[in-house]
Amino acid sequence: MLLSLVVHTHSLRYWFPATVLLGTAPVYLLSWGAWRFLSTLLPARLYHTLDDRLYCIYQSMVLFFFENYTGVEIVIYGDIPKTKENVIYLSNHQCTVDWIIADMLAIRQSALGHVRYVLKEGLKWLPLYGWYFSQHGGIYVKRSAKFNAEAMKKKLVSQNQLGAPMYLVVFPEGTRYNPELKNVIADSQAFATKEGLAVLQHTLTPRMKASHIALETMRAHLDAVYDITVAYEGTLGTDNQRKPAPSMPEFLCKECPRVHIYFERVDVKEIPPEPHFFRRWLHERFEIKDRLLADFYKRGNAVKLCSFPGEGRRSPLGLSKTLPAVLILGGLTLPLLLTDTGRKVYWRTWVYGTLLGWLWVSLLP
Repeated sequence: MLLSLVVHTHSLRYWFPATVLLGTAPVYLLSWGAWRFLSTLLPARLYHTLDDRLYCIYQSMVLFFFENYTGVEIVIYGDIPKTKENVIYLSNHQCTVDWIIADMLAIRQSALGHVRYVLKEGLKWLPLYGWYFSQHGGIYVKRSAKFNAEAMKKKLVSQNQLGAPMYLVVFPEGTRYNPELKNVIADSQAFATKEGLAVLQHTLTPRMKASHIALETMRAHLDAVYDITVAYEGTLGTDNQRKPAPSMPEFLCKECPRVHIYFERVDVKEIPPEPHFFRRWLHERFEIKDRLLADFYKRGNAVKLCSFPGEGRRSPLGLSKTLPAVLILGGLTLPLLLTDTGRKVYWRTWVYGTLLGWLWVSLLP
């Protein structure tokens, strides 16, 4: 009985934030939908400005749970600019929490509302979220031969024309690195060998299409590329072998004590525009990541914690940046749940929003 209670209490660590995050989504969608309807006769730029503000509120609530609630320690190597910039965010990819890491850096620059993602095609079917990410400027792409370059360019050009601030998150590996998926790693290394590229041990071979199109389409609109390397503490096994990074439920269950983020800002002028040279540049950046991660896991042992080279600075996130968002969205959601009419509106929003989202995204070019 005691063991059952312990297991149940541990699961609540995940279910509580998951319930709040998912439970407030319909109210958020209603708020956004109302603004979308009211802004139809207003300049598009005005719509996008408030859309960014609304997005910032919801994502701030997300960060309340992923940072303040979990108590995870964020350790940053390198200097993050204090002012907002239009950037492409390039990072290694190892778990679903990587999306949240981008938010963690963006909020420290007051740029959280400007975050937009390049996402794999299958994620467009996420109820509510899949549809909204597209509306917020997210771009869904297919892999390899099915990749639609023109559709991506069209979406980015429309954002440029509106003058929308851009914090575009791209994971060039295309899929997550998991040390237990030996066949995925072997295929990636075989591809590198075939193309005459250095074989990587701690990341997958980066694919260049989405990154190159984003850079060249928005080059005149960009200030820099943020080259990010992320490592999760607690992913070194007792046998000194790398383990999989934590999933979102594991992270919310406070199973990751620290996240290490190696930050490097690259001026756009330093990046070659020609596809062949860009491919080499991108692979060289991932060679650096590979060495950083190899060093990270080499440094970890029973005496010394894992770390990147150089001095890492702890970067706590104050409650003033996240708690107000929880109170705002929670305050808007609870009244709906206290009345019969409110509950009907709430669940209809879930159902209709999901169906409409699937229909809308499926009809997108």
